[in-house]
Amino acid sequence: MPVVNFEKYCEMLDNAKKNKFAYPAINVTSEITANACLEAFAETGSDGIIQVSTGGGQFASGAMLKDMALGAISIANHVHLVAERYSINVALHTDHCQPGKVDTFVRPLLEESKRRISNGLLPLFNSHMFDGSELPLKENMDIAVELLKECKELGIILEVEAGVVGGEEDGVDHEGAPAEKLYTTPEDMLYVYERLSSVEGGRYMFAATFGNVHGVYKPGNVVLKPKILKEGQAAVAKKYGEKALFDLVFHGGSGSTIEDIHETLEYGVIKMNVDTDTQYAFTRPIVDHMFRNYDEVLKVEGEVGNKKKYDPRGYLKSAELAMKDRVIKAVEDLKAKGTSLGK
Repeated sequence: MPVVNFEKYCEMLDNAKKNKFAYPAINVTSEITANACLEAFAETGSDGIIQVSTGGGQFASGAMLKDMALGAISIANHVHLVAERYSINVALHTDHCQPGKVDTFVRPLLEESKRRISNGLLPLFNSHMFDGSELPLKENMDIAVELLKECKELGIILEVEAGVVGGEEDGVDHEGAPAEKLYTTPEDMLYVYERLSSVEGGRYMFAATFGNVHGVYKPGNVVLKPKILKEGQAAVAKKYGEKALFDLVFHGGSGSTIEDIHETLEYGVIKMNVDTDTQYAFTRPIVDHMFRNYDEVLKVEGEVGNKKKYDPRGYLKSAELAMKDRVIKAVEDLKAKGTSLGK
């Protein structure tokens, strides 16, 4: 089944909100990690979201070019091709793009989508994230509104963030963020709704923060407060009605308890980003392979090693399958198993 169009993507998000589950949005950096996602979605009968960050795109373009937009285009084109062979729906998304990278990441991708549409094709990506959380909220939304207008014209959804997700990811470090910045207020959520709803016909998702932290953390080190989402949604609904409720996104979910995850589904979370846990799942079997076959993957003291052991296809296939298993767990944790809308 091809990568979804705008109408099908909206149907996916509406289905998740109505039935209180969320789509795992998996960060990928290569064809092989994208394949692991598609395999997991197909095996669980779940639709899903594959996403590329600025760092992921830069990596995918190669160590010499380091072109974040080019790498993202390459991965997206691969997914468009291979998704045709699967029976589930998949949407393509770009993850955190800070203000200083909009012109070198999101806008080149919007231009590529314009080119595709002029040739009778779907947009390259179905949604983009603008992360203006480093800015005062008004400046954040000033940029977001303009981007939403551009996305609307192309049938693309925009994701925004207010508040700060703690920790570090892709070189963006919020380790020292003030505690109050980790929690979005109801007033912030009202302001975000008022600004974005001014773009008639624009569709958006909102990453409100409730103590989220990127990366891995031990229980007790981070205090998640999912009820912040409930309070913010209630404030919006009270003033503007139930139709104003946000499609919420859960960032920094690695290491969260299943109880916290399930509670957020009750408050309108329809997408949860997964990266750290799948990175580890992918790397673990490679480490195991190298330790077990140390003398065969190296040409030591004039020996020739064992080609079967240092052929990357062997250990990367193990990595792909391990990542697939971790994505399956994410699908199950988010109650998305068996929810695919099909054709």
